[in-house]
Formats: sequence, structure tokens, C-alpha cells
Amino acid sequence: MTRAIGKSNRSQSSAPVPEKIRNIGPKSAAWLKQVGIKTSADIRAIGAFNVFLKVRKAGFKASLSLIYGLAGAEDDCDWRELPAERKQDLMQQFDVFEIAAKAQRKIFSPRNGVGSGAVSSILTQALGAESEPD
Repeated sequence: MTRAIGKSNRSQSSAPVPEKIRNIGPKSAAWLKQVGIKTSADIRAIGAFNVFLKVRKAGFKASLSLIYGLAGAEDDCDWRELPAERKQDLMQQFDVFEIAAKAQRKIFSPRNGVGSGAVSSILTQALGAESEPD
């Protein structure tokens, strides 16, 4: 039996192949897909840190490593090639986010009840600064 030239027995899909986002592994790619981020252009459109916030808001346990990967995708470079200043800025944003998240958990914990303390007071404590008098 002969096969016609140019014909293939393999089925051809017309669906586009999803873009592999630089610096992003399969687990993180699944998280990004869940929050509507499918391409590097999507990351550039809203920024690496805002993408991280979307992922965390969706309930995923994203870390500073994801932010570095997203920043590398945003800047079109390997995350290890990010300038030290850029990494420092991202780390500071991450630290502030973690402090705010910790304060929010503390304020709204069942033990304390909603509104049992002022957000600014808890943030001041979390930052290690002394409270200023009213």
C-alpha cells in the first residue's frame, strides 16, 4: 500500500500551541493560567508584581521566586540576570506585602474579632517601629 506524498497519518490540530513563558515552570504556569495570564505580553501589560498579587489572591502559595521569574519574563531575560537593584525592589515589595498580609490575618482572626485593632497600629508593630502618640 502506498501513501500519498504530503499526507500524514497524524491528526493535525488547528489549536495554537500555548506560549512557554520564560522562567516559568509547569506549576507556576498552571497558576498563571488560572488567573488569566497566558503570555509574556500579559505579564508586561500589568507588571510582574501585580501578576504575583493575582496569583496570591487566587489562593496559591506563590513566593519571591515566582516574582523573580515573572520579572525575568517581563524584562525578557533569565531571572538570574535581573539587576541587583531590580531584585532588591521586588524583595521590598514582597516584604511589604507579607507584612500587610500578616497584619490582615491578625486583625481578622477569630480570636481578635473583626476591628479589634487598628491596621496602622499592627503595621507599625510588624515593621518594628514604635507607635506615635495620637
